[in-house]
Amino acid sequence: MPGADAALSAIVLTLKLAGLTTLILLLVGTPLAWWLSRTRSWLKGPVGAMVALPLVLPPSVLGFYLLVSMGPNGPIGQFTQSIGIGILPFSFAGLVVGSVLYSMPFVVQPIQNAFEAMGDRPLEAAATLRASKLDTFFNVALPLARPGYLTATVMGFAHTVGEFGVVLMIGGNIPGTTRTVSVQIYDHVEAIEYAQAHWLAGGMVAFSFVVLLSLYLLNPTGQRRGTR
Repeated sequence: MPGADAALSAIVLTLKLAGLTTLILLLVGTPLAWWLSRTRSWLKGPVGAMVALPLVLPPSVLGFYLLVSMGPNGPIGQFTQSIGIGILPFSFAGLVVGSVLYSMPFVVQPIQNAFEAMGDRPLEAAATLRASKLDTFFNVALPLARPGYLTATVMGFAHTVGEFGVVLMIGGNIPGTTRTVSVQIYDHVEAIEYAQAHWLAGGMVAFSFVVLLSLYLLNPTGQRRGTR
Protein backbone atom coordinates (compact mmCIF):
# COMPACT_ATOMS: atom_id res chain seq x y z
CA MET A 1 0.00 0.00 0.00
CA PRO A 2 1.45 3.41 -1.00
CA GLY A 3 0.15 5.07 2.16
CA ALA A 4 1.71 2.43 4.40
CA ASP A 5 5.02 2.65 2.55
CA ALA A 6 5.07 6.45 2.95
CA ALA A 7 4.31 6.18 6.66
CA LEU A 8 7.01 3.54 7.18
CA SER A 9 9.53 5.64 5.28
CA ALA A 10 8.69 8.67 7.43
CA ILE A 11 8.99 6.65 10.65
CA VAL A 12 12.38 5.21 9.66
CA LEU A 13 13.68 8.64 8.66
CA THR A 14 12.43 10.19 11.91
CA LEU A 15 14.09 7.52 14.06
CA LYS A 16 17.33 7.89 12.10
CA LEU A 17 17.24 11.68 12.53
CA ALA A 18 16.44 11.46 16.25
CA GLY A 19 19.14 8.87 16.93
CA LEU A 20 21.88 10.75 15.08
CA THR A 21 20.85 14.09 16.59
CA THR A 22 20.88 12.67 20.13
CA LEU A 23 24.31 11.10 19.63
CA ILE A 24 25.77 14.37 18.32
CA LEU A 25 24.21 16.35 21.16
CA LEU A 26 25.60 14.00 23.81
CA LEU A 27 29.09 14.38 22.34
CA VAL A 28 28.88 18.14 21.87
CA GLY A 29 26.73 18.84 24.91
CA THR A 30 28.94 17.08 27.47
CA PRO A 31 31.92 19.49 27.34
CA LEU A 32 29.53 22.44 27.01
CA ALA A 33 27.50 21.32 30.02
CA TRP A 34 30.68 20.69 32.02
CA TRP A 35 31.99 24.16 31.23
CA LEU A 36 28.67 25.79 32.13
CA SER A 37 28.54 23.91 35.42
CA ARG A 38 32.11 24.77 36.48
CA THR A 39 32.97 28.16 35.01
CA ARG A 40 32.77 31.50 36.75
CA SER A 41 33.29 33.44 33.56
CA TRP A 42 30.95 36.27 32.65
CA LEU A 43 30.32 34.38 29.43
CA LYS A 44 28.31 31.75 31.30
CA GLY A 45 25.17 33.87 31.16
CA PRO A 46 25.25 34.66 27.43
CA VAL A 47 26.27 31.11 26.48
CA GLY A 48 23.59 29.61 28.73
CA ALA A 49 21.02 31.93 27.20
CA MET A 50 22.06 30.90 23.69
CA VAL A 51 21.73 27.23 24.61
CA ALA A 52 18.25 27.81 26.08
CA LEU A 53 17.07 30.07 23.25
CA PRO A 54 15.18 27.31 21.37
CA LEU A 55 12.96 26.87 24.44
CA VAL A 56 11.32 30.24 23.82
CA LEU A 57 12.08 30.93 20.16
CA PRO A 58 9.34 29.94 17.68
CA PRO A 59 10.59 27.00 15.57
CA SER A 60 9.69 28.84 12.37
CA VAL A 61 11.98 31.74 13.35
CA LEU A 62 14.91 29.44 14.04
CA GLY A 63 14.17 27.51 10.85
CA PHE A 64 14.01 30.69 8.79
CA TYR A 65 17.38 32.00 9.93
CA LEU A 66 18.97 28.60 9.48
CA LEU A 67 17.50 28.43 5.98
CA VAL A 68 18.95 31.84 5.13
CA SER A 69 22.37 31.20 6.68
CA MET A 70 22.71 27.75 5.08
CA GLY A 71 21.39 28.91 1.70
CA PRO A 72 23.61 29.69 -1.30
CA ASN A 73 24.11 33.32 -0.24
CA GLY A 74 24.43 32.71 3.50
CA PRO A 75 27.75 32.41 5.37
CA ILE A 76 27.30 28.73 6.17
CA GLY A 77 26.08 27.99 2.65
CA GLN A 78 29.06 29.73 1.09
CA PHE A 79 31.41 27.80 3.35
CA THR A 80 29.85 24.40 2.61
CA GLN A 81 29.93 25.16 -1.11
CA SER A 82 33.58 26.18 -0.93
CA ILE A 83 34.55 22.81 0.58
CA GLY A 84 32.49 20.88 -1.96
CA ILE A 85 29.57 19.83 0.23
CA GLY A 86 26.98 21.99 -1.48
CA ILE A 87 24.12 23.64 0.38
CA LEU A 88 22.43 21.97 3.34
CA PRO A 89 18.76 23.07 3.09
CA PHE A 90 16.37 20.42 1.78
CA SER A 91 18.78 17.62 2.66
CA PHE A 92 19.04 15.15 5.54
CA ALA A 93 22.29 16.82 6.66
CA GLY A 94 20.42 20.12 6.94
CA LEU A 95 17.78 18.45 9.09
CA VAL A 96 20.49 17.15 11.41
CA VAL A 97 22.00 20.64 11.82
CA GLY A 98 18.61 22.17 12.57
CA SER A 99 17.64 19.35 14.95
CA VAL A 100 20.91 19.63 16.88
CA LEU A 101 20.37 23.34 17.46
CA TYR A 102 16.66 23.03 18.23
CA SER A 103 17.03 20.11 20.69
CA MET A 104 20.21 21.38 22.35
CA PRO A 105 18.66 22.67 25.61
CA PHE A 106 16.89 19.35 26.15
CA VAL A 107 20.27 17.61 26.30
CA VAL A 108 22.66 20.23 27.66
CA GLN A 109 20.55 21.45 30.57
CA PRO A 110 19.89 18.06 32.21
CA ILE A 111 23.59 17.18 31.98
CA GLN A 112 24.59 20.59 33.33
CA ASN A 113 22.17 20.26 36.23
CA ALA A 114 23.53 16.80 37.02
CA PHE A 115 27.10 18.10 37.08
CA GLU A 116 26.08 21.00 39.33
CA ALA A 117 24.11 18.73 41.69
CA MET A 118 27.10 16.54 42.53
CA GLY A 119 28.98 19.50 44.04
CA ASP A 120 32.72 19.91 44.52
CA ARG A 121 33.36 17.30 47.21
CA PRO A 122 33.72 14.22 44.93
CA LEU A 123 36.10 16.13 42.66
CA GLU A 124 38.15 17.35 45.62
CA ALA A 125 38.34 13.80 47.01
CA ALA A 126 39.63 12.56 43.66
CA ALA A 127 42.22 15.34 43.60
CA THR A 128 43.54 14.29 47.03
CA LEU A 129 44.12 10.83 45.54
CA ARG A 130 46.21 12.46 42.80
CA ALA A 131 43.76 11.64 40.05
CA SER A 132 44.24 13.68 36.90
CA LYS A 133 41.49 15.99 35.71
CA LEU A 134 40.75 13.61 32.86
CA ASP A 135 40.52 10.60 35.18
CA THR A 136 38.34 12.56 37.58
CA PHE A 137 35.96 13.54 34.81
CA PHE A 138 35.56 10.05 33.35
CA ASN A 139 35.68 8.02 36.57
CA VAL A 140 33.94 10.36 39.00
CA ALA A 141 31.91 13.06 37.27
CA LEU A 142 30.37 10.98 34.47
CA PRO A 143 29.17 8.10 36.71
CA LEU A 144 27.64 10.56 39.18
CA ALA A 145 25.91 12.40 36.33
CA ARG A 146 24.33 9.24 34.90
CA PRO A 147 20.74 10.24 35.87
CA GLY A 148 21.20 13.49 33.97
CA TYR A 149 22.46 11.60 30.95
CA LEU A 150 19.43 9.32 31.02
CA THR A 151 17.12 12.33 31.10
CA ALA A 152 19.10 14.10 28.37
CA THR A 153 19.09 11.08 26.06
CA VAL A 154 15.38 10.41 26.40
CA MET A 155 14.31 14.05 26.17
CA GLY A 156 16.64 14.85 23.28
CA PHE A 157 15.46 11.85 21.28
CA ALA A 158 11.76 12.43 22.01
CA HIS A 159 11.96 16.14 21.25
CA THR A 160 13.62 15.50 17.91
CA VAL A 161 10.96 12.94 17.00
CA GLY A 162 8.26 15.57 17.55
CA GLU A 163 9.87 18.39 15.56
CA PHE A 164 7.79 20.07 12.88
CA GLY A 165 8.45 23.77 12.30
CA VAL A 166 12.22 23.61 11.98
CA VAL A 167 12.06 20.43 9.90
CA LEU A 168 9.53 21.88 7.48
CA MET A 169 11.41 25.18 7.09
CA ILE A 170 14.83 23.60 6.49
CA GLY A 171 13.94 20.31 4.84
CA GLY A 172 10.69 20.95 3.07
CA ASN A 173 8.75 17.82 2.22
CA ILE A 174 10.88 15.40 0.21
CA PRO A 175 9.81 11.74 0.55
CA GLY A 176 12.58 9.53 1.88
CA THR A 177 14.89 12.49 2.45
CA THR A 178 13.26 15.11 4.68
CA ARG A 179 9.66 13.96 5.20
CA THR A 180 9.45 13.04 8.88
CA VAL A 181 6.44 11.71 10.79
CA SER A 182 5.23 15.16 11.78
CA VAL A 183 5.38 16.35 8.16
CA GLN A 184 3.65 13.16 7.00
CA ILE A 185 0.79 13.86 9.41
CA TYR A 186 0.54 17.39 8.05
CA ASP A 187 0.35 15.98 4.52
CA HIS A 188 -2.48 13.62 5.47
CA VAL A 189 -4.46 16.44 7.07
CA GLU A 190 -3.97 18.67 4.02
CA ALA A 191 -5.24 15.84 1.81
CA ILE A 192 -8.19 15.28 4.20
CA GLU A 193 -6.89 11.75 4.87
CA TYR A 194 -7.92 11.80 8.50
CA ALA A 195 -7.78 8.04 9.00
CA GLN A 196 -4.09 7.88 8.08
CA ALA A 197 -3.43 11.01 10.14
CA HIS A 198 -5.12 9.40 13.14
CA TRP A 199 -2.85 6.36 12.95
CA LEU A 200 0.35 8.39 12.89
CA ALA A 201 -0.83 11.03 15.37
CA GLY A 202 -2.08 8.37 17.77
CA GLY A 203 1.26 6.62 17.50
CA MET A 204 3.02 9.87 18.37
CA VAL A 205 0.79 10.37 21.42
CA ALA A 206 1.46 6.81 22.60
CA PHE A 207 5.19 7.19 21.98
CA SER A 208 5.37 10.45 23.92
CA PHE A 209 3.44 8.99 26.85
CA VAL A 210 5.60 5.85 27.01
CA VAL A 211 8.79 7.94 26.85
CA LEU A 212 7.76 10.23 29.69
CA LEU A 213 6.37 7.38 31.79
CA SER A 214 9.58 5.41 31.37
CA LEU A 215 11.61 8.45 32.33
CA TYR A 216 9.63 8.99 35.53
CA LEU A 217 9.74 5.30 36.45
CA LEU A 218 13.43 4.75 35.72
CA ASN A 219 14.76 8.06 36.99
CA PRO A 220 12.20 9.92 39.15
CA THR A 221 14.69 11.95 41.18
CA GLY A 222 17.06 12.68 38.34
CA GLN A 223 14.22 13.67 36.02
CA ARG A 224 13.00 16.32 38.41
CA ARG A 225 16.50 17.60 38.99
CA GLY A 226 17.61 17.32 35.37
CA THR A 227 14.98 19.52 33.70
CA ARG A 228 13.94 23.08 34.29
